Amino acid sequence: MSQLPNQSSGSAAWGRRQHTVLCDSRTGTEFQKHAFRRGPLYELRATVDNSEVQSTGKLIRSDRLARLEAVLLISRTALSARRLAQLAGLVDAAESEQLIKLLNQSYDQTGSAFRIECTATGFLMMTRPALVTWLDRIHLRQAEMRLSQPMMETLTIIAYQQPITRASVEAVRGVQSAEMIRQLIDRGLVKVGGEEDSLGRPFLFITTRAFLDMFGLGRVQELPDYETLGRPQTADDIELVEVEVEEDSADGDSPVATTEQDSAEDQRAA
Repeated sequence: MSQLPNQSSGSAAWGRRQHTVLCDSRTGTEFQKHAFRRGPLYELRATVDNSEVQSTGKLIRSDRLARLEAVLLISRTALSARRLAQLAGLVDAAESEQLIKLLNQSYDQTGSAFRIECTATGFLMMTRPALVTWLDRIHLRQAEMRLSQPMMETLTIIAYQQPITRASVEAVRGVQSAEMIRQLIDRGLVKVGGEEDSLGRPFLFITTRAFLDMFGLGRVQELPDYETLGRPQTADDIELVEVEVEEDSADGDSPVATTEQDSAEDQRAA
């Protein structure tokens, strides 16, 4: 008959093994440090992107940021933050705006020729104003815009004095402006915004969102010297212009006046 092990000696052997396995010649504090993890198991980051701007201005780009920059580079029109997020595969509009801030921070620190500006309809990569003279020489930008001097004069008057009638435009220019206004409407830079509450109810002309995008503006009040050259607008005028711009943004296209509207305007002016 086999002899049962001595309980006291077995307990002592088990105790020694337990001490060896658990403590392994470490103090209790050391064991607690290695055996238990203190603090949260993970921490949430403010963004899923790991791009960063170094102190020198150098930008460490992630694939996400590179995609966003590429979309902005090839886009010819302003894009909303939500649309940028869709095209670049980002999380949402907030991430688009956050990454755009990183790009602009790097551009500013390194003296880049580009900067991403927020216009009336979204974000657009543009060259800096200081380079406009050189760009006009190389690319003949005015010719590409195909705006003659009379058209530029008419557009300037409408931009600073809107909403404005054709008769008022002609009073400033001193010449007939019906054809100039019609050409500006065809190019989507000007549109009919309403009717003046006066005899004959002539049309009121205002600029469109395409005009704001062309000149990199968020609103017409950002025009140079608008405080001194711009028309003091009433609350109804401001509401009219803002509503028209919002409708343009919702439609996605700049509306063009119809032939019937042109004919009616000619009859009223007569």
